[in-house]
Amino acid sequence: MSAHCQLTGARPGFGNTVSHSHRRTSRRFDPNIQRKRYWLPSEGRYVRLTLGVRAIRTVDRIGIEAAVARIRAGGVTV
Repeated sequence: MSAHCQLTGARPGFGNTVSHSHRRTSRRFDPNIQRKRYWLPSEGRYVRLTLGVRAIRTVDRIGIEAAVARIRAGGVTV
């Protein structure tokens, strides 16, 4: 599964792990991505979205219809 959010566009960040001896090795900071299913009443079907937890809170606030409209405006097929 790709580690990016369909609503916010959050993607992994990259950096270094620094050990006690100060040796640096590369690592990635993945966003907390979850697959969540929502009922879309206007289409009479469920949609499965790949969202970060911050985007799940956004969907709770603005509603699934507005969230799907934003995702589709970004060019993603839902």
